[in-house]
Amino acid sequence: MSADGPVVNVHVLFFAKSRELAQTPRSKVDVPSQIVASDLLDQLVTRFDLASIKDNLILAHNESYIENLSDKILFREGDELAVIPPLSGG
Repeated sequence: MSADGPVVNVHVLFFAKSRELAQTPRSKVDVPSQIVASDLLDQLVTRFDLASIKDNLILAHNESYIENLSDKILFREGDELAVIPPLSGG
């Protein structure tokens, strides 16, 4: 099972290209209190039209990078989720 428990509201922050594609710097999203990271990513990609950068996205939960998309994430009401594409610079 990929999602369990009650639904909670989290703050999603978009950066760089993800912000451009989502057409917003932030959003509030209802998610299951427990969800596998890959399932969460799929939901975000669909909802915010991020398919073109899906394979390059990094997720961070409460300022901690999600290292493994097979990990289960435990959310609480008001948690923060950042959607970060790879950044380049010089």
